[in-house]
Amino acid sequence: MNNNAASLKELLAFNQARTETTLDHWLPSETIAPKTLHKAMRYSVLDGGKRVRPFLVYSAGQALSVPPEQLDGPACAVELIHAYSLIHDDLPAMDDDDLRRGKPTCHKAFDDATAILAGDAIQALAFHVLAHDSKIQVNAETRLKMVDQLAIASGSRGMAGGQAIDLESMGKNIDLPALEIMHIHKTGALIRVSVMLGALSCANVTDKQLKDLDHYAKCIGLAFQIQDDILDVESDTETLGKTQGADMALNKPTYPALLGMDGAKTMANDLYQDALASIDSFDKNADPLRWMAEYIISRSY
Repeated sequence: MNNNAASLKELLAFNQARTETTLDHWLPSETIAPKTLHKAMRYSVLDGGKRVRPFLVYSAGQALSVPPEQLDGPACAVELIHAYSLIHDDLPAMDDDDLRRGKPTCHKAFDDATAILAGDAIQALAFHVLAHDSKIQVNAETRLKMVDQLAIASGSRGMAGGQAIDLESMGKNIDLPALEIMHIHKTGALIRVSVMLGALSCANVTDKQLKDLDHYAKCIGLAFQIQDDILDVESDTETLGKTQGADMALNKPTYPALLGMDGAKTMANDLYQDALASIDSFDKNADPLRWMAEYIISRSY
């Protein structure tokens, strides 16, 4: 393991623990009615996941010298949106998957109706956290902008829209630009807003810094999806923690299918280099962002 990988592993573990504590704080207890719904929410959110999106919130904030306690709320909010999306994505009407993060999906552990409601409630909780967390140290206008950007990234012009395009594309031949548009929405939107929430947590962030960080996020968001497509072919269910080959089984359009495996890997590496170039003006405080870009294209799960 090289020094960057070791440093990233240590920082990921630290941020995972921090995110877990914050999520546990904001999620309702299983002892509060409706108990089954709250149990399903906690089952789906806690004790699992790489927490890449919270990591990006913390890392973008660190690049701008924002204290981590001011980033806990935004990191928690974006992870809640991600968790809700996974619950709904796994439903029989969507991807119909049985396994997520190495354990039964929410609708398998509970039932379809509970899973739908858990996803709905988790999504709503994300915006409650952004609106109410007292540790976020920005003015009301900026806080409203953070809420607005998370809403756009989650909705029809972001993740939900990307999922709709994905469902419409099953079994169809689409070209590379159409595939990119789909994933810029489906996967990339939440990754981009993660970086933006971290950046907006800095009261004196400049327009240039926001633009550079957004371009970085756009590049790694697309690279993340390409690597997901590669792993769906090359990895295995145990390593992934979800069903290997699921995209192929559903006849979904993927980067390896369009570009070949070598072409997909080349594109991911080109996006990695572009991401690094976009944050070249940032000092060593942005190193975690650089490490994450490297991790995204080299990960095995």
